[in-house]
Amino acid sequence: MKIAVVGGGSTYTPELVEGFARLLPDASLHLVDPAAERLAVVGPFARRLNPRVSWTTDLGEGLDGADIVVIQLRVGGQKARIHDETFPLACGCVGQETTGAGGLAKAVRTVPVVLDIASRVAPGTWIVNFTNPVGIVTRALLDAGHRAVGLCNVAIGFQRRFAGLLGVPPEAVDLDHVGLNHLTWERAAYVDGVDRLPALLSSFGAELAAEVRLPPEVLATLGNVPSYYLRYFYAHDEVVREETGRPTRAHEVARIEAELLRLYADPALDEKPPLLGQRGGAFYSEAAVGLIHSLTTGDGAHHSANVRNNGTLPFLPDESVIEVTCAVSTDGPVPRPVTPVGPALSGLIGAVAAYEELAVAAAIHGGRSRVYSALLAHPLVGQHALADALADEVLA
Repeated sequence: MKIAVVGGGSTYTPELVEGFARLLPDASLHLVDPAAERLAVVGPFARRLNPRVSWTTDLGEGLDGADIVVIQLRVGGQKARIHDETFPLACGCVGQETTGAGGLAKAVRTVPVVLDIASRVAPGTWIVNFTNPVGIVTRALLDAGHRAVGLCNVAIGFQRRFAGLLGVPPEAVDLDHVGLNHLTWERAAYVDGVDRLPALLSSFGAELAAEVRLPPEVLATLGNVPSYYLRYFYAHDEVVREETGRPTRAHEVARIEAELLRLYADPALDEKPPLLGQRGGAFYSEAAVGLIHSLTTGDGAHHSANVRNNGTLPFLPDESVIEVTCAVSTDGPVPRPVTPVGPALSGLIGAVAAYEELAVAAAIHGGRSRVYSALLAHPLVGQHALADALADEVLA
């Protein structure tokens, strides 16, 4: 099986490569990236981790004959991310690369590039999208008729966290994971058919709240565990105060990446350096390998995935892309039945889903009015003066 990894020059790629070597040893990985200098460092190190790795700057060569195409890219690199996490702060809005104005800037840069790459993928080939903002990019791929599924590491991170607290293997924990990409909640954690989340909240509520950086009463009131990305909504002004005048997460990642590339260049290095654990994306390799294994073998295993709504959440249009637990076969992921979602969640999900629809239109068709409309619809912007000022920054 040939797996093409577009954006293979990422410093995160060795984590992915190591996961495939361990869990899908017969797969060959072909790293594709236009950044020849990065690829010349990452490629040889990746091969030392997994001898079935090759690399190329030629997209056509990398995609040729691929059974699975993984897309994990960042248009503009860390420099663009720094801008995305900075410019909204001048308007008193959160600076974040996957939501709000920064997320929209990333989307309008990224969607056209991903669609161009996807147009060169053989029809019927599965595209596994890691590229943020995952929900928006995946919807653009699906709207264009591609066989695509989006993937995030939030659910698998919670699965492993809950398993550790419960003293059971990760695969024993089955999550009721629901929402949109980077807007999700864990509403249940089943072990042998019994929901153990109430007990987890009772015993470890304060600890779990600290991990998602929210007050314990938020979790207690909701009766679930929100993703740490919900902090941008539930504690927006506090986050803005924290971010203003300080180096962004992007600055830190850029520093880590520079050091990782220096380490990777050492021909004696043949195992992942501990610093890679600070890069972010924990458990992505396990999530990716598990999903791809199910897509290729049809084992029906459960995975969190970004897929069409198609009636799963009745308050959203069928065309929306949601993130829920799915049973995955060779025909693709199918959402499991979801128990009713109450207004405490559905209102925010609906608002952000509407924004994402407008964001896809802005990314594909362009135009200041579309960018402005998307910003006006976003709950983290939502005012004319802010949307008007931020639209110019997004276009710039």
